[in-house]
Amino acid sequence: MTPDVRADDDALTYSTYLRLDDLLDAQSPRTGEHDELLFVIIHQVYELWFKQILHEAARLQQRLEGGDAAGALLTSRRIAKILKTVVGQLDVLETMTPRQFASFRPELGGSSGFQSEQFRELEAVLGRRDLDPSRDSRTADAMQRRSVFDSLLCYLAAAGHDVPPPALERDPSQQWPAGDEAVLSLLKAVYADERGAAAQLCEALVDVDEGVQEWRYRHVKMVERIIGAQPGTGGSAGAAYLRSTLFRPAFPDLWQVRGV
Repeated sequence: MTPDVRADDDALTYSTYLRLDDLLDAQSPRTGEHDELLFVIIHQVYELWFKQILHEAARLQQRLEGGDAAGALLTSRRIAKILKTVVGQLDVLETMTPRQFASFRPELGGSSGFQSEQFRELEAVLGRRDLDPSRDSRTADAMQRRSVFDSLLCYLAAAGHDVPPPALERDPSQQWPAGDEAVLSLLKAVYADERGAAAQLCEALVDVDEGVQEWRYRHVKMVERIIGAQPGTGGSAGAAYLRSTLFRPAFPDLWQVRGV
């Protein structure tokens, strides 16, 4: 048997498959300044990567809750690699000098990176619950579902580990109560078998968490480098707010267990 082939497959080209006409027409700088195009493209690429990370995070949770340790490990490693790429893009953005950014900054108006709905949704998927649910329905939905760490606990329970019942039965819309002694005891037991699938999964999630924290750090340094201590666009607090988000792990127990 041969697979079905759509009648228009022969007409499909690289350009039409990737919708390059739409993609390359999506940049609309508001000034004639040379560097604004770079600013637009970098941020559009960020949003594409955020879309992919959310896509992978959904697969990661599906695989964790389905008991697919090998698949979950591959997916979490892919997310970590994408985060490395996202961080690396800041090297390109940092080639822009403060004067070059200032040449078109007034035209950004009320727009700000703080308005990225996909990044807020990603934070919710990773477990943050203090976001404003009225700003975006996808973030609001994510805040009602299990977080990635909740999905990890589901995997551990199905794999025979002694997960405390309250940790499995809790309301996922509430902020994770980090530092629970029973959960830390569970994780300590998991890490006792460092070659086991469960321990490797935990370490892969630490890589993801570290990747997000690395992005936050590089982001704040980039902002400081380009605009210093000035307020951000759209009336945001700029670097001052970004600094307040540093060292806020998504999976605090996976870090805390190292000192138990």
